[in-house]
Amino acid sequence: MQAEHRFVLLTATRWFPVGVVFGLTVLLPLERGLSVAEVGVLLSLQGFVVLGLELPTGGLADAIGRRPLLIVSGVLAVGSTALMIVAQGFGMFALALIVQGVFRALDSGPLEAWYVDAAHAAAGPAAETAPPAIERGLARSSTVLGVAIAAGAVVAGLLVAWHPLAPASALVLPFLVAGALYAAHTVLLAALVREPRRAGRAAGAALTAGLRDAPATIIRSLALLGRRPVLRALVLVEVFWSVAMIAFETLTPVQLADTLGGEDAAAALFGPASAAAWGLFALGALLAGRASRRFGVARTAIAARLLNGAFVVLMGLVAGPVGLIAAYWLAYLTHGSAGPMHNTLLHREAGPTNRAAVLSINSMVAGGAYSLGLLALGPLAEATSPAVAFVAAGCFSLFGALLYLPARRSERARGNTIETSKAYNR
Repeated sequence: MQAEHRFVLLTATRWFPVGVVFGLTVLLPLERGLSVAEVGVLLSLQGFVVLGLELPTGGLADAIGRRPLLIVSGVLAVGSTALMIVAQGFGMFALALIVQGVFRALDSGPLEAWYVDAAHAAAGPAAETAPPAIERGLARSSTVLGVAIAAGAVVAGLLVAWHPLAPASALVLPFLVAGALYAAHTVLLAALVREPRRAGRAAGAALTAGLRDAPATIIRSLALLGRRPVLRALVLVEVFWSVAMIAFETLTPVQLADTLGGEDAAAALFGPASAAAWGLFALGALLAGRASRRFGVARTAIAARLLNGAFVVLMGLVAGPVGLIAAYWLAYLTHGSAGPMHNTLLHREAGPTNRAAVLSINSMVAGGAYSLGLLALGPLAEATSPAVAFVAAGCFSLFGALLYLPARRSERARGNTIETSKAYNR
């Protein structure tokens, strides 16, 4: 099986359980007595854990290999899901989300870095002068990601409607199913992710050397961020993008629960609505891959960022659940378009020795911005209304498009260089 096919399959198994509990991570604590502000603090706590661990784990992945960290992340995913099931108060939910934060920090970047390095290795020496078209694999992965979450959300809606575990909450069964799916994903990671041994070292020696080398990898990656204005601008896009994500990921189920009069009713509607949204996410990724071949990756990324911000604003301006869901779908369509384009631009600025660390820096900034944004938007939504928070988040996120301009100039220069090289080699 080619690396691209393995990457796409593992992307599907990684994100299918996310779809099964999508939105329920907010609704379950609310059902068990927590306030919207407390849920915001919980989610921000998870983000701060990711923020603190992103760089060390990314550097460790570059030093000892991606496979070990991916397997450990799968085990932690199962553990965090089990903790969510038994949690009743703020403290237990906090523990569950801390473990989930560690899982996400370990999981952030290594699989994608493994795929890109495998694609470069398959291309051989030619990759130095003509890098492989990784945007195809990344776009396919994003498409499959959306389809997987959509399918998971459909399953979630069916499980909530079925509710065979009464008198337990209808929200519990999706978490049980998600835990089993994470376990299966971990087994597939162990079977399908293959990478060369690093310098012929035994596992213990590789771990020791990796822990020793990780700080140097982190320092090199941060230095690269300082030297490369294009990379620095790309990473800062996440500040604006993450604030928009808070609105359409976290506040949508809250608004639905308020409108429909309860968390169970919101979950029953949010399941199929989010399934359709992630289907549109997949379509957006597919369309972005095609648009980038005609208009360029950077231009496509700019358009996606502007449209996504505008649709988040629209979510705050419409009235009723029908208008909210329609705008939510459009936000996810453009969210799906943005992801593979942003990641393709990131990979152009990274190399095999620091690829996972660069992705971790990007995720670290995203997680930090998301956590800080939650601490602002959660209380804002509770003090005013979710609609006000939607408008504020959407307007703020529009400014992120400006930070793609350095990448656009770099892409234009890169295109001119390639054309000159082709003319020279004729």
